[in-house]
Amino acid sequence: MRNMIITNNPLVETKFKDTVKVKFFDTKYIDILVKVRDLVHVGHKLLSHPLSGSVKPNETPYKSILISEEKGKMDMKSIMVIEDSLNTAKKFLKDKETPKWDDKILDDFQVIDLSLIENTLENINF
Repeated sequence: MRNMIITNNPLVETKFKDTVKVKFFDTKYIDILVKVRDLVHVGHKLLSHPLSGSVKPNETPYKSILISEEKGKMDMKSIMVIEDSLNTAKKFLKDKETPKWDDKILDDFQVIDLSLIENTLENINF
């Protein structure tokens, strides 16, 4: 199974653009979840958890999610996970919006997100 990364993290796009299909969107964290949800609903399968890591959805602006590149039969587990993740992220954002971080902190969040997706790719024997 070939993989695809959906991300809003420029560091992830730069690192993997030549080895994995990367769809980069210059958008908010919540919008990445919506894009992944839409792809899962047409048959892509989640290969990483949308809320992986210990950084809350209202703390970081960056998110990278690994999904199958090919579409297949709708995967109910993937649908349930992405829908639950989207609802959880909305709850966090309703309570407190993501702060306007300075560039140093934004760089740190990019590195954290990159590390999470690197670990995921290693664990699936990329």
